[in-house]
Amino acid sequence: MKSISFLLVFLFSISLKAQELPKGFVYLDNIIPTVKVELRYFSNNNFIGKPIDGYRSNCIITTTTTAKALKKVQEELADKNLGLKIFDAYRPQKAVNHFVKWAKVLDDTLMKQTYYPKVRKSKLFKQGYIASRSGHSRGSSVDLTIVNLETEKELDMGSIYDFFGSESHPSYTGITKDQQENRMLLRNIMIKNGFNPYKNEWWHFTIRNEPFPKTYFNFEVN
Repeated sequence: MKSISFLLVFLFSISLKAQELPKGFVYLDNIIPTVKVELRYFSNNNFIGKPIDGYRSNCIITTTTTAKALKKVQEELADKNLGLKIFDAYRPQKAVNHFVKWAKVLDDTLMKQTYYPKVRKSKLFKQGYIASRSGHSRGSSVDLTIVNLETEKELDMGSIYDFFGSESHPSYTGITKDQQENRMLLRNIMIKNGFNPYKNEWWHFTIRNEPFPKTYFNFEVN
């Protein structure tokens, strides 16, 4: 009887950590077991300063097409003793709604000095930092960087992830040569393996010919 009870508890705990994903989606670690994950919106370490709605677990979900392309990137980086670290991928619509709701509360500026010191919160919509729809909700966009596999440290990209400002533009010139080279390493290897870069964020890429170009999903990250 005890063994049966234990089995039921175990199976229930598994069900809390995973879900049946829509067709065409996968858990990235099932495709790339070695990928590093720091899901920022599951933590307090993001531009709002608290976990974001819809993020229930520190796991990465993407479309299958995206995952297969990322695997090629990971394999190519491994030859240089480097690897990928993912900050965000599929993002439920409820998370985007959380961003929009937060942006309208102008006196909530807990993380301003870290993430948007030069941008007035009232300008976040107008300047395009916050929007009511995100390509991430279609499942084929990823936010990521490169890490050294020996030290597990991120390569220096010249600005932090999710920094609101021109410093995050891939072409920004006010950084060192090494920082520029690190950005171009990431950009070039992602483009080579089928991704389009976003002009305003060095970390943001979307698979070309994404499978759900007009569908915005809302299932949770769990």
